Amino acid sequence: MNAASQNGASLHPNIIGSLWMVAAMAAFALEDAFVKQAAAQLPVAEILVLFGIGGTIAFFGLATITGEKVLNRDVFSPVMRVRFAFELVGRLFYVLALALTPLSSTTAILQATPIFVVLGASLFFGEKVGWRRWTAIFIGLVGVLIVLRPTSDSFSLLSVLAVIGMLGFSGRDLASRAAPATLSTNILGFYGFLTIIIAGLVYGLWDRSAFVVPDTTALLALGTAVFCGVFAYSALMKAMRTGEIATVTPFRYSRLLFGVLLGAVWFNERIDAQMLVGCTVIVGSGLFILWRGNKAKTRRT
Repeated sequence: MNAASQNGASLHPNIIGSLWMVAAMAAFALEDAFVKQAAAQLPVAEILVLFGIGGTIAFFGLATITGEKVLNRDVFSPVMRVRFAFELVGRLFYVLALALTPLSSTTAILQATPIFVVLGASLFFGEKVGWRRWTAIFIGLVGVLIVLRPTSDSFSLLSVLAVIGMLGFSGRDLASRAAPATLSTNILGFYGFLTIIIAGLVYGLWDRSAFVVPDTTALLALGTAVFCGVFAYSALMKAMRTGEIATVTPFRYSRLLFGVLLGAVWFNERIDAQMLVGCTVIVGSGLFILWRGNKAKTRRT
């Protein structure tokens, strides 16, 4: 009886953490969908600026409520400057991908982020990666190519936008590992959305598309995207701090399900067998890498 009670007690945080992770991924998928909807009416640069302003205000309010100082010297550390650069690239190219390519394929390519994070951790942080995980990384890259289908008539160079965005997010996640511990979720969120504003202004100078007065539909779409983004970011942090990381992290892949479903239902995108095969390969590779990493940690302990 006592053993059963202990198992139930240890299971409870994992269930809560997993639910937070699924909620975060659903909110991220909705954020992508609303951004894509707004992109049908507004220039990409304007979307980035308005979306960034909304998120910056939200996280500034949260930081103020919790008594956290937004101006912190650790924000200007070399690691944070690297994080800023990757965040800018990731956000800019991912929003471009959302605006110009199908939501389903963009979401699928994004799922390769954990694979590249492991690759980067091996190259830059000296983490040991055995041949099995190297094989899984290679197979995951094959999955990305299956989704991109570079040899087919339907391939567009615009599909590379999602790949660049994914690489930017991978670099940001790697830099976040080395970010000063004094910077909280709210502070990172504040500067993350501030980066989006800068990305929008930089792209606007290059694109030279005139900003337009958004109508009610576009404003509602962007406002809802900001709400979903702030909630998703907060829920993600809650998930990672509740339960065991090994149990909670695999639920990140639920974003693929939400993204593909929204693409098919909301935007009438065609989901074919090749897309499903590529998604399966990417997710399977990521889960195997996670499993091998946890197994290696267990052996060391």
